[in-house]
Amino acid sequence: MSISPPATTGPDSTAAAAPSPLRALGGRRLDRYPERGARYWYLGIVVLVTIVLYYQLYIQYAVSTAIISHYGMSFMFFVYVSVAGNAVGAFSSLVAGLADRWGRANIVVYGMLVVGLLTTFALPNAPGKVTYLLVYAAIAFVEGMVLVATPALIRDFSPQLGRASAMGYWTMGPIIGSLVVTAVTSRTYGSSTTWQDEIRFAGISGLVLFVIALFGLRELAPALRDQIMVSVRDRALVEARAQGIDTDAALTGQWRQMMRLDVIGSAVAIALYLLLYYAAVGNFVVYFATAFGYETQRANALLNWYWGANAITLVAAGLLSDRLRVRKPFMLAGGLGSIAFTAWFASRATHADTDYYTFAVIVAGIGVTSGIAYSPWMASFTETVERHNPAATATGLAIWGWIVRITVALSAACLPLVVNTVTPLIEHGAEVKAASVRAAPALKITEAHPKLFAELGAYAPGKVPPALLARAVREVGAEQLQTVQKAAPQLKVLREHGAEVQKASADNPRKWQTWWWVCLAGQVLFLPFVFVMTGRWRPRDARRDLRAHEEAVARQVAEMNSGPEEGRTA
Repeated sequence: MSISPPATTGPDSTAAAAPSPLRALGGRRLDRYPERGARYWYLGIVVLVTIVLYYQLYIQYAVSTAIISHYGMSFMFFVYVSVAGNAVGAFSSLVAGLADRWGRANIVVYGMLVVGLLTTFALPNAPGKVTYLLVYAAIAFVEGMVLVATPALIRDFSPQLGRASAMGYWTMGPIIGSLVVTAVTSRTYGSSTTWQDEIRFAGISGLVLFVIALFGLRELAPALRDQIMVSVRDRALVEARAQGIDTDAALTGQWRQMMRLDVIGSAVAIALYLLLYYAAVGNFVVYFATAFGYETQRANALLNWYWGANAITLVAAGLLSDRLRVRKPFMLAGGLGSIAFTAWFASRATHADTDYYTFAVIVAGIGVTSGIAYSPWMASFTETVERHNPAATATGLAIWGWIVRITVALSAACLPLVVNTVTPLIEHGAEVKAASVRAAPALKITEAHPKLFAELGAYAPGKVPPALLARAVREVGAEQLQTVQKAAPQLKVLREHGAEVQKASADNPRKWQTWWWVCLAGQVLFLPFVFVMTGRWRPRDARRDLRAHEEAVARQVAEMNSGPEEGRTA
């Protein structure tokens, strides 16, 4: 006899069976584990939400120079927009630890609505830089909550044997979001499309997906998701057990249970490992513009190599990890590969002759190796949390989200202190370059007569003593004096900022190289924590564990089936 889970009654089961449009606005709970088609539908919505959310979050970095110019921001102010956003997002991630009480799907759905509205209407119309910062911080606050809810939903709808594949698709969210940013801006951003339009495009895409998620996204009831599900074969047992689970008791002490080395330490390790990724999102365009003279479109096109390679590898590594049933070998191999490619990348910072396709190979290599490490890590992290308490998944992911966001904020705040050459190059580099071109003839004249022009410069226009002026005409000539006079504004720019920009330009590659070595150090620190996470190293050991689990499930199912038979016999 096969097990048929007891039929459920009440509003939740009704909503799950035949949800009306009105009930769909709030009643999203499923009291039975969904069939494959429905499960893939829910997973697909969550992945799309993640992609579009990061598209909205990252779009400002692709048009950062235009935003800085429009609001008259200093580069440091723009950096602290990111710092503020990530700091706010860090603490909203902790708030989302309450997702088990509010509903994970509701956080995702209505979070998309808020972010979509703010991105479409508020951010591009911000009247000043302070308002811009506040709106962006509000967007980041909501994003921090969704960052916790989306991987929690991925975990709920993916048994452990398919977890790395599902997490591979989820981790493509920020990657494909970044790819969408660079793909869209490299094709549309120009004379007829403003930075405000680019931000609105992202916001509108979020509102479209909100409508889809509003009517199409569901979540498991707490009694179902608070259990460990190794494979879909566990479905009948999980559903039968759910009838007797006290979900409130399962949540007792969940924060204390997460205060473990394998949870906290692993979260810190992956946050440090991703330092280079944070820099790629927020600073690669600036890096290649200031160190190698790339235009925005060219720098974004180069980033496509990174995002494309990373996206493909995240899924491929997840699929292979699930097939072999191991995570740790992928994390270790990916970590070592990332170190090698990052070292190569850092070494090229001081070689101005490095060509575009050399960088394309390097960043694609970084994308491949980080993809090999990251999707198996996400699967292993959720499995590590489950080992302590499967009901505390949202809490464990909230801690992970907080640590990641705090690390991003600190790295964004520290980078300008290390790479202190960027501010003069961003704020005055283009101005000095243009002035150098326009004032080149006048500059040659002044450099040929430095003492004379130093004396002339001591007087305001029209106040030069006649004797000094006559001497200047004799030594330089009236025509050349007129050339210098016409270039006076450009010469002023060169006097005020030329030396600073020149020094910053000379020091800039070494400063960036220092930061890339910091990123490499973060990757090295990631490696030891691979060994503390749950999971096997050898596929044959993992297969043995699976056989033991399936035998245990079969025994429990047999015992549950024998109960009703014995009752009828008696």
